[in-house]
Order: sequence, then C-alpha cells, then structure tokens
Amino acid sequence: MSFSQDVKSELALLTDLSDCCMKAEAYGMLLFGKYYSQTRIGLLTENKNVANAYSVFCKECCGVKARTTKTKAGNYSLSVSAQSEIMKIMRYFGQSPQNVALRINRANFEDDCCYASFLRGAFLSCGTIADPMKNYHLEFVIPFFKLTNDFATLLGDMGLTPKIVERGNSYVVYFKDSENIEDFLTLIGAASSSLELMGVKMMKDVRNKINRKVNFETANISRTVNAAMAQIAAIEKIEKTKGLSWLPEQLKNIAIIRKNNPDMSLDEIKNELGGEISRSGVNHRLNRLIKIADELN
Repeated sequence: MSFSQDVKSELALLTDLSDCCMKAEAYGMLLFGKYYSQTRIGLLTENKNVANAYSVFCKECCGVKARTTKTKAGNYSLSVSAQSEIMKIMRYFGQSPQNVALRINRANFEDDCCYASFLRGAFLSCGTIADPMKNYHLEFVIPFFKLTNDFATLLGDMGLTPKIVERGNSYVVYFKDSENIEDFLTLIGAASSSLELMGVKMMKDVRNKINRKVNFETANISRTVNAAMAQIAAIEKIEKTKGLSWLPEQLKNIAIIRKNNPDMSLDEIKNELGGEISRSGVNHRLNRLIKIADELN
C-alpha cells in the first residue's frame, strides 16, 4: 500500500468524532467526491477503509444508503442515485436540490473543530500525498473553479498556504513544502503519518549533510592529489635537467621531502621541516618549484 493510502486508512479509521465533526467530515467527503449533483452523489476509491467511512457517513448523518460496487480495476464505487435520497442529502447540508451551488457552505461548521474534520473528509475523497522518501507533494484535484477557490481560501484561513494550478479540466490545490504538509496532516488528525514524514525529513537532512561533507572532503583530496602530482612532476624535471643540488638549500630540502613522500599533506611537510615555516610557507616553496620547472627548457 502506498504512503497516500496509508494516510487515508489512518484517517478513515478515526471513530471518536463529535456529532458536529462527523457532519463536517461527511460534508467534505460528499462534496469533494467524484459526483455531487442533482442526479448523482458518489465516490470512487481504491481504499476499502475510505469506502466504509463514506457508507457510514451517508447512513449516520444523512440517513441514506450508498450503493457499493467493485469495478474491474478493483476500486470501490459508491453512489446515491435515488432522487429522494439525493434531496435528503442536499437538505441536510443546507442546499437546494433545485439549485446545487458547488461552493463551501460554512453553515455546516458548528464549531472551530469542524473545519479540520471537513478538510479530512475532502482529503479522503480527492486528496493524494506523495511518498516523502521521493518528494514532498500533497494535492487535491477539484473539477470546479469556485469550489477550488473556496477550498484554497479555507486552507488559508487555517494558516496554510496552498498553490493552485490548472490541470486538464480540473484544478489542483497543492503543497510542495514539507512544513505545510506536516501542519496539514497534524491538523486533520493524521498524527502517525505526520510523525513518519518528519522522521523521513530528518533522515534526509542528515543524509544530505553527510553527502555534502563527503563531497567536500573528496574535492579537497582530489585537489591535494593533483597539486602533489604537479609538484612531483616539477621536481623530477628539475632533477633531470639541473639536479636538485642546483636548487637553493631551502628548496632542495622541501623538494626531497615531497619527492619521497607524495602522500604527505602540507602540515606534515611543515612538521618534517621542524616547523621552521608555516603551512602557507610550504605551499609557497612548492609553487616556486613548479615555476622554476616551467622556466626550464
């Protein structure tokens, strides 16, 4: 099962709901389901727990029974198509069956706690979340413009900052930053999933820091090796053309040490010289050897 379906199962199995929050969550599930019109109200989901929750909300809140069938693809299709039952649902949520306005009716939220329940219902119906090991992305696919704007406004009122993009014939309200996603999951009651996301984020941060450190050290090693190879090549050229005895005493000593110890760091060469010069002094003398070699025919 995907991370998204794990989150939905966690949410769908929440049962300790007050009457007002049950109504708000039912409203979110039904309003954002696959169908919500004068002729049909329904949901299509691959998650059995979500399908069961939808059936319970229809029965407990609206007093109607959703017909459940399984598609060839293995998904659960739930629908309410009897006109009398559709009218019952519409009236329960304060809407006119003759003029269904696909807008969020905040009169269905009796208390502040109901807003989170409504968002939970909306996520169960039309939300998805990516595996945080791959990337951070949570989205809602909504086919109606005004409903999309109402939903984004509601999220903003809850302290969240979603973005909206048009995709095909629908609109997508989405988050791509881990902080908003963590806050949203916590808000709607997916505490375990939120903690899992935080754990993954911490692990990725540690891994990225380790990778940056390894890359930095690898680059340093590469630069050190390349510098040492250039120094040794210069020393060998001087030795072949002039002999190391031709060099001033200070340069001759450092040339012999470098030639015999290609893996030595600048600090180690400094110590080999008895600490008589600084690390930058060692580097300066080695660069002088390279310059001398370049000037030789």
